[in-house]
Amino acid sequence: MNLMGKRAKEKYHSYKGKVGKVAENIINRDFNATAPFQKWTTDISQFSFSWGKCYLSPILDMYSNEIIAYDLSLSPNMNQIKRMLNKAFDKFSKVDGLIFHSDQGWQYQHRAFRTALSDHGIIQSMSRKGNCYDNCIMETFFGRLKNELYYGHEKDFKSFYEFSDAIDEYIDYYNNKRIQVKTKWMPPVKFREASIPSS
Repeated sequence: MNLMGKRAKEKYHSYKGKVGKVAENIINRDFNATAPFQKWTTDISQFSFSWGKCYLSPILDMYSNEIIAYDLSLSPNMNQIKRMLNKAFDKFSKVDGLIFHSDQGWQYQHRAFRTALSDHGIIQSMSRKGNCYDNCIMETFFGRLKNELYYGHEKDFKSFYEFSDAIDEYIDYYNNKRIQVKTKWMPPVKFREASIPSS
């Protein structure tokens, strides 16, 4: 029947050994949250095209699965992480006490990242080395995005700018229209808004 499965080709690995400070695994695979802004997670995923590679760095709220902020870049560098954090904190400034989880990638060990979290009263958490299951909630998002937007469509995007536009559209759709069982059949943003009492 000429059926073919979708599969990951290559994965970006940001681990470069201990280049900064490694935080305790506070989350410890407990991805449950009872309200928004209790637990965030992040990671970086690579996309390969004929014109080159690019890297997506999002922040996901574990309560609503909402993508809080994200940055798409041609290079997985510290500037990308700073832009992502600035977008998140511009959007939501009151995050004191929030737990922010990641793997042990060099970006998350970097002093600039740790300082930005500390300045906003955020507690840092890190997965154990080389254990993707410790951040499977982020891996699930990447898998969903790649299956729905990327796998089998790599040739559709002729430039970084075309793919960037597609990522913007997808995340807007994901946050504001795509319903999920976890969010009681509401899109993530509506689930968050319904969970915060009106003042």
